[in-house]
Amino acid sequence: MNIEQIWAEYKTDLKRFLQSKVSIEADVEDLLQDILIKSYNNLNSLKDKSSIKPWLFQIANNTINDFYRKKYRDSEAVIENVFHIDDSNITKQQLLNCIAPFISALPEKNAALLRAIDLDNQSQKNYAKELGISYSTLKSRVQKSRLMLKQVFDKCCHFKLDRTGNIFEHEKK
Repeated sequence: MNIEQIWAEYKTDLKRFLQSKVSIEADVEDLLQDILIKSYNNLNSLKDKSSIKPWLFQIANNTINDFYRKKYRDSEAVIENVFHIDDSNITKQQLLNCIAPFISALPEKNAALLRAIDLDNQSQKNYAKELGISYSTLKSRVQKSRLMLKQVFDKCCHFKLDRTGNIFEHEKK
């Protein structure tokens, strides 16, 4: 079986599978293209031709996982750039006044965590000890809280970022 035959037989099923996991149609099309390329490049590694369908869906599943991992890393980078604070006290105070209401919109547990780590510059290791939890658990909670904060920002405004991820323009929704 060649790639054209395989694609003709399974493309519709793969697309339906992707649509059940990814909400944006353009992303579905991009992922479908990635799966085609990966399957074409690795077709010679398929030992049993009767297992084509599970093999394709494994490629699809791995592609979706990679997509969400990348998306999570990208959103995490945006959050870290939001908290870049200039050394001048005036700029820092202005930024703190701007961010504080957004943080307050989070559940109190997440808001307290971000206030301590990002606004009060408390060490994550020390804060983890203070809370009586492991450092890795605290890091996970900080990441989750920052992602929640980004979602609050996204509900409020459209942000335009430069190539390095810095916000250069925003517009209220």
